[in-house]
Amino acid sequence: MENTANFNWRIWLAVVAISLSAFIFNTSEFVPIGLLSLIANDFGINEAETGFLISIYAWVVALTSLPLMLACSRFEMKKLLLLVVALFIVSHIASALASGYWTLMLSRLGVACAHALFWSIATPMAVRIAPKGKESIALSCIATGTSIALIAGLPLGRVIGLHLGWRISFLVIGIVAFLLLLILFKSLPKIPSGGAVSPRSLPKLLKTPKLLGVYGITLCLVSAHFIVYSYIEPFLKQYVNLGENAVTIILIIFGLVGFLGSFLFSKYYDKHQLSFLNFAIFGVFIVLASLAGAKLGISSAVLICVFWGLCITIFNLTFQAKVLELVPIGTSVAMSMFSGIYNVGIGSGALIGGIIIQTLGIANISYIGAIVAFCICIYYKGWFLK
Repeated sequence: MENTANFNWRIWLAVVAISLSAFIFNTSEFVPIGLLSLIANDFGINEAETGFLISIYAWVVALTSLPLMLACSRFEMKKLLLLVVALFIVSHIASALASGYWTLMLSRLGVACAHALFWSIATPMAVRIAPKGKESIALSCIATGTSIALIAGLPLGRVIGLHLGWRISFLVIGIVAFLLLLILFKSLPKIPSGGAVSPRSLPKLLKTPKLLGVYGITLCLVSAHFIVYSYIEPFLKQYVNLGENAVTIILIIFGLVGFLGSFLFSKYYDKHQLSFLNFAIFGVFIVLASLAGAKLGISSAVLICVFWGLCITIFNLTFQAKVLELVPIGTSVAMSMFSGIYNVGIGSGALIGGIIIQTLGIANISYIGAIVAFCICIYYKGWFLK
């Protein structure tokens, strides 16, 4: 009885460690958003050029997710995960020591490759090691870890960057990842590979119309979101005229709302799936369309960002759940494709936002994002709900 309890404790520790790793990996992806001005000032470039770091990172993840997963599908999964986290740590040390913009870019490409492989194996690993009948809890842990990173990891990284420098933000992420590496090494059991995955299995997934709908909406709505969110720091400072501390407080509130969104999802999603889908998609459009109202003052900016944080959390959790629901077999392939498509959206949004800033001015990024989101609302209402 004691041995069983000890085994369960180790297993749940491993699940929690993978979930925290999900948080750290996604925090690393999004933390440059909160540090754009600091990095730009350090290297003597503008925010749009710095935003290209986000685009390149996302596109590398998108392009390498599926090929790396297919190439490594025969590896024992514990060993593969430890190697991935080790690459992640080394790349963050390189980011902290970067002597120039292109050195930083190169180190971020290393992080991106680690990120691509991590998201191909993290969810299947958590499900496989979870106690029988507890697989959904393990999935919820992973989904929550990744979602909270989007809206909580960024403000934490920004706070560190403002007080200690942007390099320390990257270094802290590497240190936390090293601690997680030790926990994973001790707690994870050996997990045989699920066997080589053949590219021939991909066309079967693409014959699922609902899955294609999920992927298409994800690509476009994530692009709309990141047209604005990639530049939320300079937007709040230059358009809304908020100071450094006010921007940090808003991003922290944005993050705290994510916990509320995760709680609501875990408690009510199973019984109200359609309501969550509607809220996620139409909510993002409403937020982007109303961002011009943030100029009225800090109170309006806070209210809009609170609603925004709730919407994007619900969107991330709901659409991951839809992928898992639509593809109960071959989940790793479907999630790898979802991760790749999500990152194409991130990269495209950051690039489009940067172009808008340079040509039309930062005040217009919310309008363009809202137009893209509105098109998705029309598509969703007309086809996806059938």
